[in-house]
Amino acid sequence: MNKVGSVKADLALVLVTLLAAAGWIFSKEALAGMAPLAFIFIRFVSAGMIVGLVGSQDIRAMSSSDWLRALRSGACFGMAIAFWIMGLQNGQHMGVGAFLTCLGVVMVPLVVLLFGDRPPSTTWVSLPLAATGLGCLSLDGNFVFGLGEFCYLAAACMFSLTFVLTSRAAATIPAIALTSVQLTMVGLVALPLSLILEEWQLPQTVDIWLWVLASTLIATCVRFFLQTWAQGKTASSSAALIMVLEPVWTAFLAAFWFAERMSPIQMLGCGLIFTALLVSRWRYLIQMAKKLVPVRAGCE
Repeated sequence: MNKVGSVKADLALVLVTLLAAAGWIFSKEALAGMAPLAFIFIRFVSAGMIVGLVGSQDIRAMSSSDWLRALRSGACFGMAIAFWIMGLQNGQHMGVGAFLTCLGVVMVPLVVLLFGDRPPSTTWVSLPLAATGLGCLSLDGNFVFGLGEFCYLAAACMFSLTFVLTSRAAATIPAIALTSVQLTMVGLVALPLSLILEEWQLPQTVDIWLWVLASTLIATCVRFFLQTWAQGKTASSSAALIMVLEPVWTAFLAAFWFAERMSPIQMLGCGLIFTALLVSRWRYLIQMAKKLVPVRAGCE
């Protein structure tokens, strides 16, 4: 693997985490003028079609079994996003919500048990840390575990399942084709839910449409294009660690854009959850450290 190309890919992944965090801001602003599930339908179907135009050749080459795996992972992704947007709509604190949602990374080793795999030993350290972090959040007088926070945790569970299903599907399906099908499926899952639960009304102001456009093009199309390219150019160990930055950037952006503030015990809770995320990626952290600090043969 080319070292310069790997560094560029790692920097691109850092940008991906910033775009993902910016997506929280874009989405929150868009929700000021339209229903959450209707917004998800428009955002993800549009993004899926744009990505599909670029990867049309790969999509046509997919087999029936490829379609089944892609649709299954996309449907799960759609449920995860539906819970996430409802959390964003009803949650009390965006920064806290980002850390709750990213607990999905910690849950992945438990999900693989359903597929007959054995989780790494770090699971039994990261889970208690994450649970303690949640406890710190709930002990804070300003933290209310309501509908929004429940939706964030439900999204985390669905994201962990999506991660496992996507990893299995990506073994045989080109990344751009899989991404296009998944993004489109997210919108198609949101559509019937929106028709049942929401009153449809398109945004009446230009600024809301601009936030929807930013969410579609920047936080979805550009983000996934960069993520797909970068993951093919760098080691999975580096990618996994860098992606953990998303909730950190989200908390910073929420503090800057919406003037959100965390109490000391909330910061401790988020810190414990972030530590749990790192512990769950401990093997990758060690691999990365060995690359950065190579052992010199024959040194005393």
